[in-house]
Amino acid sequence: MADITVIGSNMIDLITYIDRMPTEGETISAPSFSMGFGGKGSNQAIAAARLGADVAMITAVGGDEFGAQQLDNYEKNGIGTETIIRGKANSGVAPIFVDPTSDNRIIIVKGANEELTPEALNQFIDVIQSSKLIVLQQEIPLETNYRAIEIANEANVPVLLNPAPAVSGIDKDFVTRVQFYAPNETELATITGMPVETLDDIKEAARTLVKEGVSNLIVTLGSKGVLWISPDDAKLIPAHKVDAVDTTGAGDSFIGAFANFYVAGESIPEALAHANDYSAVTVTRPGTQKSYPTAAELNR
Repeated sequence: MADITVIGSNMIDLITYIDRMPTEGETISAPSFSMGFGGKGSNQAIAAARLGADVAMITAVGGDEFGAQQLDNYEKNGIGTETIIRGKANSGVAPIFVDPTSDNRIIIVKGANEELTPEALNQFIDVIQSSKLIVLQQEIPLETNYRAIEIANEANVPVLLNPAPAVSGIDKDFVTRVQFYAPNETELATITGMPVETLDDIKEAARTLVKEGVSNLIVTLGSKGVLWISPDDAKLIPAHKVDAVDTTGAGDSFIGAFANFYVAGESIPEALAHANDYSAVTVTRPGTQKSYPTAAELNR
């Protein structure tokens, strides 16, 4: 059984590098295009695996050629395919547009990811309950996440929930049952309905969730670093200053790296600092998973 079990999405990233977004009804040319493996769940699993973690991935790939490519990608990265469902629908895809400042805009088409239902998890109860950490996101049905939290709670397995993409109407009871809740600042604004214009705003919004029962709130702030708030502590861990090329998948690389370092025995602040190191490297490279370094590359 694996140390880290990621339950979540897989996508094929369709990345277009643009000079600007077109206006309504306008057609423009773009400098370049690339394809790659993505999906928040898969990104986080691949990042942890590249750092040397023992990772299981529970996901539903499409019944098309993209699905076959996903299976091959998992195997190449040391992630077994025993827990991967071959869905009936087409694979999920993510058209991504990256501008000259490295900012991105993303559309997701979930496809087979919708077939990862709560009932589908019942065949993987032993995998979930024997893990050291469960990692979740929100590109699969929310009810599947709720079921995963229930299964993990029954065996006292800690859960990290990355509420991305942010959605309204999430059951806060389940949010308070995870050990780590990890939104970015935009998702924090959506979840709390509070402003996040300044660091003080972000801290105030974060503290409302901690007061509601969140054990460890981790707010990723991009170039400003990461904020960790618990009932007893608060730390802002600065980001590294780098020349960013492409920020696509940087948040996922951070989550996967944090999972790896935390499961390896590091304290929360140590794991957050090392996850910052990892995501700083990824934004200096184009693409999503293709930008994720191995442990040896990170050390260099």
